[in-house]
Amino acid sequence: MMHPEQVQEKLVQSFPNSEVVVQDTTGTMDHFQVLIISSLFEGKTMVEQHQMVYKALGDLMKEAIHALALKTYTPQQWKNN
Repeated sequence: MMHPEQVQEKLVQSFPNSEVVVQDTTGTMDHFQVLIISSLFEGKTMVEQHQMVYKALGDLMKEAIHALALKTYTPQQWKNN
């Protein structure tokens, strides 16, 4: 079980100077929706962006996080969204 703040803290460490929002979607603290707006995603495909997030979360994806819905954007993509 993980609190959304813990997931957010982990992602902020890996994506500094980025906007990171984490929501617990079921109240069970193992299903999360994550929004990350980061210049680190520039030049990356959506699959590569999501792989970056999975890598940042590491073993949490095998243990504490059961489901993860990702929305990843570069600042320009977010601006045009």
